[in-house]
Amino acid sequence: MITVCGELVIDLIPTAPATPPSDEDSTPPPPQYAAFPGGNALNVAVAAARLGNVVHLMSRVGPGPFGAQLRSHAVRNGVAPDALLPAGEPVSLAVVELSPSGSPGYSFHTVGAADWQWTIDELDRLWPAGTRILHVGSISSWTPPGSAHIAELVRRVRHDGTALVSFDPNVRPGLVDDADAVRGRVAELRRAADIVKVSAEDAAWLEPGADLDDVAARWAAEGPALVVVTDGHLPLRAARPDGTVLQRQPPAVTVVDTVGAGDTFAAGLFSGLVRTGTLDRAALLALADGDLAALLDDAALAAALACSRAGANPPTLAELEAARS
Repeated sequence: MITVCGELVIDLIPTAPATPPSDEDSTPPPPQYAAFPGGNALNVAVAAARLGNVVHLMSRVGPGPFGAQLRSHAVRNGVAPDALLPAGEPVSLAVVELSPSGSPGYSFHTVGAADWQWTIDELDRLWPAGTRILHVGSISSWTPPGSAHIAELVRRVRHDGTALVSFDPNVRPGLVDDADAVRGRVAELRRAADIVKVSAEDAAWLEPGADLDDVAARWAAEGPALVVVTDGHLPLRAARPDGTVLQRQPPAVTVVDTVGAGDTFAAGLFSGLVRTGTLDRAALLALADGDLAALLDDAALAAALACSRAGANPPTLAELEAARS
């Protein structure tokens, strides 16, 4: 069983390129947007469920139609709703701007949102018994006041050894008021995790100017059993505590956008760990390089399929198996 803890965000994504003005009107028309369910936690949970896993999502769900849309999206895709907490605070919104390459930029509207208000009592009450992989990350993992309680949950789960702990910082610089505090929280969580997945873009913000191979190897020596650095269409790095750094080339696809690609990669990796029974730290450390490479390739394929369609729309298990062949 996989448990994902974090935020739910409505992504407002442009539906089409802006229409040029007519000869009579020099004012361009306003952009039009479609509302897609998103957020790191929801994306990872849905992607993992679509790949055939038992998934619980620990999130605080705001009221109104957006809250209902987020909950419905999770349940419709097979995510267990028992750890979804109804909350009075508003749903987080992200207005997305797509670059020519399909890479998203975000303008967030998150002041006072439900996602950051976790208490330790809420986390204890909602914790799904039997969890074997816990994933935390993104905005909720480094935004107070709830971030301190998520960090406490991570420490306890790692100490108990009952589940692998995964962390993805997924930094959003536009939401960062105190860069030193965020970097400190990220360092604390990555050292307490068994698996760290970080994008090259995040690594560059966290450690400006650092070499990606060095980041991967150094972080892996500080606590995790596995550190994966993704870099878009360029080779990813996977580092282990013994200093081994594997590089794997993601498959090429026609990119519509990259929304949710990193989240799908994480879910694909978790799915492979479940499939192979690699569900504790000792088993992960003992995983042969060839077996790890196969899991990374499968996760990269899942992420590539997600990039081939609009929004956070990860593949099903059937679609992934078809793409493998």
